Amino acid sequence: MTESLLDQHLSCKTVSSCYFVHVWFCFFAHSITIFICRSVNNFLLTGPKAYLMYARSVQAGAHSGMQECKHQFAWDRWNCPETVLQASAQKTALTATREMSFVHAISAAGVMYTLTKNCSRGDLDNCGCDDSKNGKPGGRGWLWGGCSDNVAFGESISKMYVDALETGHDSRAAVNLHNKEAGRQAVKGTMKKICRCHGMSDSCTIKTCWLQLSSFRDVGNYLKVKHDQARKLEMDKKRNSAVNRGTISDTFGQTELIYLEDSPDYCVKNSSLGLQGTEGRECLQEGPNLSQWERRSCRRLCQECGLKVEERRTKNVHSCKCKFRWCCTVQCNKCTEVLVKHVCAKSDTIHE
Repeated sequence: MTESLLDQHLSCKTVSSCYFVHVWFCFFAHSITIFICRSVNNFLLTGPKAYLMYARSVQAGAHSGMQECKHQFAWDRWNCPETVLQASAQKTALTATREMSFVHAISAAGVMYTLTKNCSRGDLDNCGCDDSKNGKPGGRGWLWGGCSDNVAFGESISKMYVDALETGHDSRAAVNLHNKEAGRQAVKGTMKKICRCHGMSDSCTIKTCWLQLSSFRDVGNYLKVKHDQARKLEMDKKRNSAVNRGTISDTFGQTELIYLEDSPDYCVKNSSLGLQGTEGRECLQEGPNLSQWERRSCRRLCQECGLKVEERRTKNVHSCKCKFRWCCTVQCNKCTEVLVKHVCAKSDTIHE
């Protein structure tokens, strides 16, 4: 990842043999203090530099996951609001709904993705490309070679940081851990095989191939489909503690998203759950290159929630048609642009 991604949003302190790393996990939207001791994982480098480096990548990855969540749900009734994530972290909201299954998955995926990218680019000490298969036959007419992205490293460190936040031992914790693993599986499942030919005049006498991460948007799109297909885990509340990750994976598979609780009504405001409702939300009625889902956003956010679609116009005055005059001034006209937005509003709402 770029230097800016590694350095953003982080503060860190060291105390004796343990390092207190304040990581702003965007999917929880509050500061979580993680105690990372040297004994946690033997293969990690010792000293604060290694933990600081990993923490920066973890933080950037969690932020990427949150941003992707907002993109994927931009025109849904639930639009990945930080208020819900904040309430979830404070145990004041349902944390095992269909929507939260996506949050756990995309967050874990974001952390793994960023760690893997940074590793392959050489941004992390003692880590680089995965060349473990290089020189071995991969299929008919090609060999493994090049610089495969090191997903094994990203997966391992992601588990250490992200899964450690799940301290419960009940079915909710098992479901959350399962969905985080599904997110990591999505990163691996969307990887692309890249090949290059070698030989005289591109004759492709020898072809070498390697695995490369897809764009994180591809991972988000993949998990959004999994969210839409998510299945509810039906269980006897009296046997809550009997459900574990192994049972869930055996039943549903590692790549599927699972939830425990039905989603609340996202149309209406519910302060106790941190839900703002859809009143005041913008929707799209027209515009170039809109998807079918976007074109139907006004019906979904407004009309199906008992609200009307209200057109609001605002004037924006800006400088335009500027010309350079000798010597030495710039003269501009004032142009007025009318901006049109469509928002969900109550039928009796009056705007001046």
